[in-house]
Amino acid sequence: MIRSMYPFWSALISAILAQILKPILYYVVKRQWKWKLLKDSGGFPSSHSALVSALALSVGLQEAFKSTIFAVALSLAVIVVYDAANVRYYTGQNIRMTKQLAQDVQEQLNVDFEDPIYDAKIKEVLGHRWFEVIGGIVLGCVIALIFHYIG
Repeated sequence: MIRSMYPFWSALISAILAQILKPILYYVVKRQWKWKLLKDSGGFPSSHSALVSALALSVGLQEAFKSTIFAVALSLAVIVVYDAANVRYYTGQNIRMTKQLAQDVQEQLNVDFEDPIYDAKIKEVLGHRWFEVIGGIVLGCVIALIFHYIG
């Protein structure tokens, strides 16, 4: 059962491990615990990239790299990695810029916007820098290889 589901388990463990590593690595760099990183998207390493990389490599190792199912898994991985590093990253940057623009307009015109939408809490960090994505890819591949060789 575990052997036949090895691609799923390596993908799941990779994503969970990436999320667990985020606050630990943040602490190593900043000397401050930030536990909310356990549930947040964004940051190092990318759990999305870890999951799809582990899945694609595991499928390739189990089913053969010339199989149709590997092509599907690899295609999914490419889409998710691209989305994490580009679409979602720039969406987060756009949110940050829009919030700053609204704040600047309020300060310059000395007005308060009455619409409650301006008070909404919007998450700025949605995606990843390429360094974070590559970290996720490496983590996912390492976990997939470990599962393959010890399974």
